[in-house]
Amino acid sequence: METKNEEKRLTIKDLAKDDRPREKMLNKGASSISDAELIAILIRVGNADETAVEVSQRLLTQANNSLNELARMSLPQLTRVKGIGRTKALSIMAALELGRRRSAEGPINREQVFSSRTVIEIFQPMLADLPHEEFWTLLLNKSNKIIERVRSSQGGVGGTVVDLKLIMKAAIEKLASAIIVVHNHPSGNSKPSDKDIALTEKFKNAAQFLDIALLDHVIITDGECYSFADDGRI
Repeated sequence: METKNEEKRLTIKDLAKDDRPREKMLNKGASSISDAELIAILIRVGNADETAVEVSQRLLTQANNSLNELARMSLPQLTRVKGIGRTKALSIMAALELGRRRSAEGPINREQVFSSRTVIEIFQPMLADLPHEEFWTLLLNKSNKIIERVRSSQGGVGGTVVDLKLIMKAAIEKLASAIIVVHNHPSGNSKPSDKDIALTEKFKNAAQFLDIALLDHVIITDGECYSFADDGRI
């Protein structure tokens, strides 16, 4: 019969999956886990007597539970903590330095879409002279600021195949509140085709179902461009 001192020590692998730092972060998001658990993900393993989380908790205790104080600890100070070797210490220092640099950058200055003119100014230099069609999507936040530009498809002179599901998937993943779709007509004719009109209606219906606004569908040429919104068709 095992004595208390001989009992197998609990490791992270012995914990329920929901209590493991990596699994918690994956399933519930980074904001759901503690500072110690975040550090445990960086150092990966503990020592012979402690899990990675326990080592991280002890490390934070020595830094007065302050990430600012932890960031000021030197490499020798970090490696004096049992279970924190040089490689682990450097991983912690690198992560804290990235956080510092992110703060120093300030907020992201996103372009804001005010009208179809903004969309044309962005895409006409990119698409007007192409010999083939390309279909792009602007993902926007609630302030109509651009989260991301996504090239959704690339085709031939006469058209391109657009996968509606993939575009809406990108909008959902980026938590977009609105989208604007854009494509070019290499022919120089800005008039929307029957296919363009039908596709716009599909986008509008799909976006409404997902509580995402389709603000516009813009056709780019090397001359006059066309906006469904400006023409009152959205």
